[in-house]
Amino acid sequence: MNIVINTAKLIIIAFYSFLSDLTDRLIRKYKPLLRSGLQLLAIASLAFIVSCKGGPRELDETPTRGNIRIIADESFQPLIDAEISIFTQLYTNAKVKATYKPEIDVINDFMNDSVKVIVTSRKLTEDQIQYLRDTLIIARTITFAYDALALITSKENRDTILRYKTIKDIFLGQISLWKEINPKSRLGEIKVVFDNTKSGNIRYFKELFEIKTGLPYNFYALNSNAEVVDFVARNPEAIGIISVNWISDKDDMKSRELLSKINRVGVSQRLSDDGSYYRPDQGFIYTKDYPFTREVYLISRESFKGLGSGFIQWATAQQGQTIVLKSGLVPATMPIRLVQMKTE
Repeated sequence: MNIVINTAKLIIIAFYSFLSDLTDRLIRKYKPLLRSGLQLLAIASLAFIVSCKGGPRELDETPTRGNIRIIADESFQPLIDAEISIFTQLYTNAKVKATYKPEIDVINDFMNDSVKVIVTSRKLTEDQIQYLRDTLIIARTITFAYDALALITSKENRDTILRYKTIKDIFLGQISLWKEINPKSRLGEIKVVFDNTKSGNIRYFKELFEIKTGLPYNFYALNSNAEVVDFVARNPEAIGIISVNWISDKDDMKSRELLSKINRVGVSQRLSDDGSYYRPDQGFIYTKDYPFTREVYLISRESFKGLGSGFIQWATAQQGQTIVLKSGLVPATMPIRLVQMKTE
């Protein structure tokens, strides 16, 4: 057995000795060709490494050229669709695709690095910001617009104004019948409908009214703001909660169609009960006389000035803010001139 092992070792050593001599002769003979081949191999290897790191994609992407996906809260779909449409018409090499989801899913996708730019009415928490910093990511947040949450009722419901306290009592479960609001009402139980259990719309009211537990039994979740409008239109006893963006653009056919189905509820101010009621009109969103207003944020985690950064810069500049104004919301980065008009 020992002889076999030693013989095997000698064979290996002899093979390596033969291979070494052969290699030396080949190198001397083909040295010029080998040098050129190594250079080509080095270039190819470098190109492969750079492509794996995403270098060429980043180099090809600029603030006005490239291909990105944006995830936005479904509440802001009409506005974001309009912004993307004009932006991509101006910059034909820019491909921007928007996906719309409930607020919780939007934030989760952002934290999981599934998307670089999001649109939401909620800022990141301190813990989320710190988590991103720990992974060397800086999240940039900019206020893009001011929106409002509209309360809507059926055309058959004659109660079109509500006190702020009444709305709070409905959310707290202390009022559940229309007769408790208006003794003359022929309607029965109040049904409050909103777009989604993971929605920023319902989160807003839960935080505003400090609701720590579940919602009352007469609250129902649907699938979208548009579904809320359709449900309210068919059910006189319902109150719907939607982003005013879905019914605020008077030049948009879909917005006008939805608005024609329902009433917008006028609401008194939070700290005043002087008999004044305000609907979610653009001017009252700006002055905050309408009590249920909120900010709309663009949040980016891009590590270079790519198409996402370019879109944000454009949306918060004059052209993008003009689209916000036209949509019936309030621009956040453009000066506003308020004109008061008297109506009879």
